Amino acid sequence: MKIQIINGPNLNLLGQREPGIYGSESFESYLPQLQAKYPDVQIDYYQSNVEGELINKLQETGFFGDYDGIILNAGAYTHTSVALHDCIRSLRCPVIEVHISNVHQREEFRHHSFISPVCRGVICGFGLDSYRLAVEALRK
Repeated sequence: MKIQIINGPNLNLLGQREPGIYGSESFESYLPQLQAKYPDVQIDYYQSNVEGELINKLQETGFFGDYDGIILNAGAYTHTSVALHDCIRSLRCPVIEVHISNVHQREEFRHHSFISPVCRGVICGFGLDSYRLAVEALRK
């Protein structure tokens, strides 16, 4: 099984940015733990702060690639991007929307997701463990 994790804007600052909301661990330190937990799954990782680069990676992975699923934390683009919505809708593999924080406990503008309607499911509020829960969902 092959899973692509794609993180959007500002997630390169995990562990440093607002640790009260996002925790104190970087994604780069968490990823090897996740990969070790699932040795039978190839888990690849990509991060970009640029919306178009995220779309390029989603297409490369989910339309032209041979991946079984994508875990997408689109960050703030979740709440603004019709382009990501349209891209996800065209993919050949399922996408799980993930958020580290519970976006429904935060600012009102974070309560709406443009990408939820075209994702297989949504996981939010479990910290970095949200990614593990998404891997579990894709494995089933």
